[in-house]
Amino acid sequence: MPARPLDVVWSRPADQREGTPLVVLLHGYGSSPERILAATRGLPAEFTLAAPRGPLDVGGDRGWFLLDYFLASDFSDVIATTTAVQAWVNTVRGSHSSVSLVGFSQGMALASTLLRLKPEAYAATVGLSGFVLHSEILSVTESLPGRPPFFWGRDVQDPVINPDAVAYTAEWLDQHVQLTARTYPGMGHRIGRPMLADVSVFLRHYIPSARVVGAG
Repeated sequence: MPARPLDVVWSRPADQREGTPLVVLLHGYGSSPERILAATRGLPAEFTLAAPRGPLDVGGDRGWFLLDYFLASDFSDVIATTTAVQAWVNTVRGSHSSVSLVGFSQGMALASTLLRLKPEAYAATVGLSGFVLHSEILSVTESLPGRPPFFWGRDVQDPVINPDAVAYTAEWLDQHVQLTARTYPGMGHRIGRPMLADVSVFLRHYIPSARVVGAG
């Protein structure tokens, strides 16, 4: 497995990243790093944002692994992609004070899988308009120490995430994490401004070492 398997788009140049908290942005299925960076403008300036590009070609856009209508996926594809993203995180972790995850739609499935496989690696996890993968293998092997902080934001009428996936996600989060859950009526399947404001408060609460680059 190569140490840096993914193309990554950053919010700031390399010479301004050292010592900052890193927030890894994981885009949705049929999207791109550029879109999730644009959608998350307004996150606190003290964080460095990094958006890897999903390896799967989706009609010219990108995804993390194939999904069927019921949001099921091939476990080997999930593990291969999760391993690749974790390998990349390991190459940059030493330059940052902490690493957190923000995943939108399918990106929430990837973010929660990263947390399930290596919970000690992440200061906080955010899932937006997405879901947690229903996997018996992961359920048997996962071992989360304590209850890591997790933010789940969505519109209860989201037309993309099916009710079974929502129900499993709610059950898993309730059993495994310290959950902050918020709903946003009328938002649809996207990242809205009120949601982003709540995510900013959540991240600042759980990452107290955050600082503004260049602040005197």
